[in-house]
This record gives sequence, C-alpha cells and structure tokens, in this order.
Amino acid sequence: MTDEPHGSGGAVEPTHGPGPTTRRRQLALGLRALRKAAGLTAEQAGELAGVSKATVSRYETSKGNVRWNQVDQLCRVYGAPDEGRLALVDLAKTSKATDGWWVPRVSSMPSALGMLIALENEAARIRQFTSSVVPGLLQTSGYARAIKATPGYGLPQAQVEEFLDTRMLRQALLDHDRSPQYRVVLDESVLRRNVGGPAVMAEQLDVLLDRGSCPRVSIQVLPFSKGAYSASLTGFMILGAEDPSYDVIYTENTGGSLFLEQEEERQVASASFHYLSTEALSVESSAEMIAEARKKHLQV
Repeated sequence: MTDEPHGSGGAVEPTHGPGPTTRRRQLALGLRALRKAAGLTAEQAGELAGVSKATVSRYETSKGNVRWNQVDQLCRVYGAPDEGRLALVDLAKTSKATDGWWVPRVSSMPSALGMLIALENEAARIRQFTSSVVPGLLQTSGYARAIKATPGYGLPQAQVEEFLDTRMLRQALLDHDRSPQYRVVLDESVLRRNVGGPAVMAEQLDVLLDRGSCPRVSIQVLPFSKGAYSASLTGFMILGAEDPSYDVIYTENTGGSLFLEQEEERQVASASFHYLSTEALSVESSAEMIAEARKKHLQV
C-alpha cells in the first residue's frame, strides 16, 4: 500500500486532542444519533429547524462548512439535553480550526489524500500492515521515486513531483513533539523486493532500522515461514483516536481509496492487526532480518 490515493517496541503514547477532522466526525455522529432517537427523517428535521434536507445530510456526513447556530437549532428540535447540545455546538464552533502540525497546500491534491493527512495529523496511534512496499511514512525519496505506476495510474511529471514532495513532508509527523505511536508490520516480501536497485534498497532498509529504534515507532516483519494470510492480499492502516470508537481504517484497491469507520470494520481491522503482529517476529528479530536483507541487496 502506498498510503496515497491514485511487538509494541515500548512506545509511549503522546497526548492528543481531537483535531478539526475528528471534531467534524464527532459532530456528524452526534447529530445523526439525536435525529434517529427523535424518530425524524432528514427532511422532517430540516423543516422543523428551518434548514434544508441537504444541510441536515451534509452535517451528518462531515461535508462542507458548519454553522453553529443551525447545529444549535437542530439539537433543540431533537430535544437534546442542554449539556449535549452545548457540546455539539462547541464542536461546530471549532470544526474549522487548523491546529495540526502541517496544513498542506498542494493545489492538485486529491480529497482522499487530504483526508488521510488530516487523520494522520490527529491520530494518537497508527497501526499499519503492508504486503508489497514500504509504507509512505517510512519511504526514502529514492525508494518512492522508484515505485512503478500501474497501468491507468500514470500522472504528469509535475504532479508526480508534487506527490513525492508531499509524501516526504508527511514524514515530519514522526519527528514532531506530538508524533503518534506508530506500529508497523511488514510482509517479508517488502524487504526482498528490489525497488530501485541495491543502493536504493540499502538506503531504505537503513531508514527502517533507524526509524525502528525510535521510542514511538516499532517495526515487525511477518516472515515467509509463517505461510499465507488472507490479510496479506491488501494493506491497511488504522488511524487511532483517543477514543477508539472514532478510529478510521484506511485502505486502497484498484477502485481507489477507502475510509472505513463502521464498528464491525474497526473490530475486524483491529483483530487482524493484533493477529498479524503476534505472528510476526519480535521488534529485535525483525531488525536482524532487515539488516540481513540489506546485506543481500548489496551482494547482488
């Protein structure tokens, strides 16, 4: 998984407050729950609150700007208690805040990539499994440039350069004072696949060893000797909030990027990652395999 649209290692969790993207999602879930509890359709709620059905739907799907006075009126229509109403109004008032460590300004950035960056900014913990390439947050520029585009995903060179620059900027997240706990499980094939030649691979594996020694980063390898797993068909990333009920699963397929947030989807992804990390080598043994793979690439 490239992380971009087309072992615990003893990590210490930083303290994060909900960012603007998370706040909008909390607001959407809260409004939807209140409306359903009131037994109203979006159209009925809009009529009673003096807003359009489209506005009600937009607020419940975290799309577009939010007006706190309309949120207040909707809460009153739903019969929300004052404490709950004021909490949602506060979320509406702060949903535009941009207090993340980095606000990207790439004009051609797909909306899915913008969402991914926002969720990375706000995550307290990130768990990721990759089956084919090094995750974007850990890639060197040489490795990222050497990844081949599959048919149908060709981009103009200028846009390719924008995406590469963006990917490198994203990595500063791991050096920030609010960096999330980052746990990665790599399929062994990631280490063995030749991407860009021996020098590029040696540099990339050096970076994995260096990053893996950081207190908030742990890297494990799932060896070939463990056999095949259904999860190995695709990679996935779990972007964790302080409240696990707001976790989001990010994955990619030939149809594009997907953000999954249903409770059942979160449970499956979490269980899958737990199983894969349990089956994988320890952080220490994984580092030994990464170092061994580096030597073999240089011997080619």
